[in-house]
Amino acid sequence: MNGPVSARFVHKTFTFEGHDGTLPLTVSIPEVLDLQYGMYVWPCAVVLAQYVWIAKEKLQKKTVLELGAGVSLPGVVAAKCGAQVILSDSAELPLCQNNCKQSCEVNDVDSVTVVGLTWGQVSPELLSLPPVDVILGSDVFYEPEDFEDVLVTISFLLKRNPYAQFWTTYQERSTDWSVEALLHKWNLKCSDIPLETFHANRNQLAGSALPGDHTIQMMITWFSHSSSCEEEPLRTVADVTRQPEGPFCSVFTVCRL
Repeated sequence: MNGPVSARFVHKTFTFEGHDGTLPLTVSIPEVLDLQYGMYVWPCAVVLAQYVWIAKEKLQKKTVLELGAGVSLPGVVAAKCGAQVILSDSAELPLCQNNCKQSCEVNDVDSVTVVGLTWGQVSPELLSLPPVDVILGSDVFYEPEDFEDVLVTISFLLKRNPYAQFWTTYQERSTDWSVEALLHKWNLKCSDIPLETFHANRNQLAGSALPGDHTIQMMITWFSHSSSCEEEPLRTVADVTRQPEGPFCSVFTVCRL
């Protein structure tokens, strides 16, 4: 009789360049040879991790929550940048939570907390989260049937943390898929962030083959405290010199919905 089969890991290394004179950052992510989504570094993750890396100075001592973290590349980069990081994945998929822990161990970020959060459910774990400054989500808009559950969770968190932002990258898989109506329904506003503003407009990032030829987009979402279509300031890291006083640097004024 065959014994239990242990998970087989393949380690992928990502090196983020220091564009502002800082030393590069190298992280190693263990991927599991399994069919589940959360076991691999997907193209969206390396793009979001690049944005986190560019925002590193503004993330120091901030609390960052990653949703659907899987192998947790963006969250690990945030932790390496000095943020207090909470990694989360579905409470129904303990193996994915184990992946989060494995990535933390490999990269010596022992202070990271891992919790089980299922999108669309107001669980005790969700209610017990501390105040957060930034929520990360790479490719969380993968299955259309999950879109509203994701945004229910985001809306809940952003309403509790009125100055927080949701940073997300997503892959264009179908022109028929849209979250615009759901954003409006859950009182959320967003702005697209051009990839060239954070050096992510190329086929190979962080010394990897990702994102390759995949079409990746990034947006920042925040909770709208006004039901009318008024202009609201959105602070991003697109221009770190123009607005140094802001929590995330430059100011974009948008009215998307």
